Amino acid sequence: MNFLIVTHVLHAKKEAKFFAYAPYVKEMNLWLKYVDKVTIVAPLLPNKEIRPIDIAYEHDQIDFRPIPAFNLLSVKSSLKALLVLPIIFFRIIAAMRKADHIHLRCPGNIGLIGCVAQIFFPSKTKTAKYAGNWDPNSKQPFSYRLQKRILSNTFLTKNMNVLVYGDWQHQTKNIKSFFTATYRDTDKEAVNVLTLDGIIKFSFVGSLSTGKRPLLAVQIIEDLKKRSYNVRLDIYGDGVMRNELERYIEKNKLQEYIILHGNVAGEQIQKVHKTSHFMMLPSKSEGWPKVVAEAMFWGSLPIVTKISCVPYMLDEGNRGILIDPTLENAVTEIENVLNDSEKYQESVQNAIAWSRTYTLDTFEQELKSLL
Repeated sequence: MNFLIVTHVLHAKKEAKFFAYAPYVKEMNLWLKYVDKVTIVAPLLPNKEIRPIDIAYEHDQIDFRPIPAFNLLSVKSSLKALLVLPIIFFRIIAAMRKADHIHLRCPGNIGLIGCVAQIFFPSKTKTAKYAGNWDPNSKQPFSYRLQKRILSNTFLTKNMNVLVYGDWQHQTKNIKSFFTATYRDTDKEAVNVLTLDGIIKFSFVGSLSTGKRPLLAVQIIEDLKKRSYNVRLDIYGDGVMRNELERYIEKNKLQEYIILHGNVAGEQIQKVHKTSHFMMLPSKSEGWPKVVAEAMFWGSLPIVTKISCVPYMLDEGNRGILIDPTLENAVTEIENVLNDSEKYQESVQNAIAWSRTYTLDTFEQELKSLL
């Protein structure tokens, strides 16, 4: 089988190997275990540095078809996009013509072009992984909404399984609720469920960007401390908001119980989840936030905004805390659990049981059925 991947993910080449963002490549390597040949249509940047968060595809038959990267963020870049769009479209068409299975990675600019191109190949088997927010009522860029419309239109999109996060009502027959995973069945060691005695530990794991709202996480802990709760927040990740967070922590004298750790290895994050009572992620948008499922796997109760498929993951609050992105609401919802240790223990147990049904072993079986 010649398995075609069409993606916007930036790639680099080193010694005949192709590298890209590790979480994406790890997932794709699971698909590639079951195919004979791989064709990749994606941007390949010259002299792109291999970052610590990049890994290589694991396959010995890769045909890489480079295309230009582009965006529509300015007038200049939009004009450039008009010039390269025909090149990208016809390279995708040429690759699809020779493919046995077409796999699109959405949403994204390249994914949109792939959505249009696949219309011309109704008889080929296809999958699309929509890694963003599939919520029909969410506010999203026009290009994202257009991709969703094409993918869910069974007249334009034939012979395709569209993999989306969450279980949404009134979907067309080709929309398949899906998930992603980090751990295997062999990782299911016993969890020591924490009690709410002593220091109550919170973690934040993610990029320090406006979209993840790390400042709100800091302010929640600050407010809980003012209400005499014995709390601590450990922040893992880096990004454009780091300096702002450092200034806020210093100005308000929060250094004793709010600590910025920067980026750390995945093994350390696993230890963080095992020793934290709660994991906060008050994001503006998510697809299937793996860090939430990972925290649940190790008994750290997630505190997350009501976005995308997160309410589904948390069973509307029975295996985590759902908050609105306001300080008052967030603190109130967290206090309800802090003051009810029985509810906390029950929620943690529910979270552990649910997250451990979504392992890489289950994921691989689902992928094999799609191929």
